[in-house]
Amino acid sequence: MSIKNKAFSYEPNYSINSASQVETAEELKVFEGKMGKGVVNRWTYKPFRLLGRFLTPKPDITGVTIIDEKDVGRGMLIVQPKKQEIGGALFIIHGGGYVVGNYKDVLVYACETARELGVPVVSPGYALGPEEPFPAGLNEIHEAWHWLQKESNLLNIDPTKIVIGGISAGGGMAAAIVQRLHDEGGIQPSGQLLIYPMLDDRVATKKDLDNPPHKVWNNKNNRFGWTSYLGHEPGEDVKPYSSPGRRANLQGLPSAWIGVGTADLFLDENRDYAKRLEGSGVKVTYVEVDGAIHAFEGAETEMGIDFDKAKLDFLKNHIL
Repeated sequence: MSIKNKAFSYEPNYSINSASQVETAEELKVFEGKMGKGVVNRWTYKPFRLLGRFLTPKPDITGVTIIDEKDVGRGMLIVQPKKQEIGGALFIIHGGGYVVGNYKDVLVYACETARELGVPVVSPGYALGPEEPFPAGLNEIHEAWHWLQKESNLLNIDPTKIVIGGISAGGGMAAAIVQRLHDEGGIQPSGQLLIYPMLDDRVATKKDLDNPPHKVWNNKNNRFGWTSYLGHEPGEDVKPYSSPGRRANLQGLPSAWIGVGTADLFLDENRDYAKRLEGSGVKVTYVEVDGAIHAFEGAETEMGIDFDKAKLDFLKNHIL
């Protein structure tokens, strides 16, 4: 297997970076073809949103109960296991480049995780750019976190054992809310699960990254996503928490899991954030998958299954 899963004493293969022409792993090539280039810009993001409403995958609901809390914020998905263990919960934030996606996108993953771990999985909706740029989305995630803290008794969870996680842009949002909660004090998340997170707007300014054929999410998409989220061009001065990869002081943040493929645009920024977290005294588990593209575990290959197992191992140690 091409998965490398260990604490960040592991040195990544620096002969490969985000600018490299990395060949997609053989077992992902059919999936790569189905996903296509996925051009997201000011003309296509609204059709993508509309399409997403009709493409919610059908989950296996065995052993879980699904609750759609439409009256909480912009909606909140709660998946509860029918046999619940003593522990916390996973608070997972959907992706979509800060411009598309909704809280139901994580339904399959939420059902699988709730069933496997025996703990609730909660996914909040949040404001998207370009209509509602930063800090609207992060503020709504902040409100959802405090709602979960307030309702922890109702959900029968330990509020000190909640991992904040996120996928792609949701991973960036997760890193940002973890930073904000640290600065504010109070009950802290027990860990952060950052799944190929979108962390640093400065990557979008690197025109040399426009040419490598990154699948699913390329740097032109990235430039539109960051511009929409920030409300201005990437690379300019940013407000605190808007681009979490820029934060200098990472001391005191909770343990982190970061996973990314070597054919993913976000490879360099994920490596850098993992390394700086580790250098700040944060316990880090870093997973790098050879030849994996963005969102590759959706292919349901052996590679993706192993990636999901690595996530579960981290969650077990920080939720149960």
